[in-house]
Amino acid sequence: MRIRHLLMGAAAALAVATASAHHGWSSYDVSKTVKIEAPLVDVQYRNPHAEATIDYQGAQWNVVLAPVSRMESRGLPKDSLAAGKVVSIEGYPRSDGTHELRAERITLDGKTVELR
Repeated sequence: MRIRHLLMGAAAALAVATASAHHGWSSYDVSKTVKIEAPLVDVQYRNPHAEATIDYQGAQWNVVLAPVSRMESRGLPKDSLAAGKVVSIEGYPRSDGTHELRAERITLDGKTVELR
């Protein structure tokens, strides 16, 4: 019985940790659309969302993109986003002032890809 309680406690702790690791969309200010044109510094194709880093107004910003499968199915394969490539990203900034943007669309090489 004691092992069962320990396992249930561990499972609950893991669920909380997993939930807090995914920040959720409510932390972004959807009333404030930002459009940034900047070179990519770094791109991480990983789940649950791909991410990019850009230099914008003297600071590095984290850009939360879409899941990898969605980006690829909409014509944005991994090799299309590379460090140094200039992109235009439109999305919502974090409400707390953190340099992070939830990207809604990205334009590169004259092609716009809807991410949501």
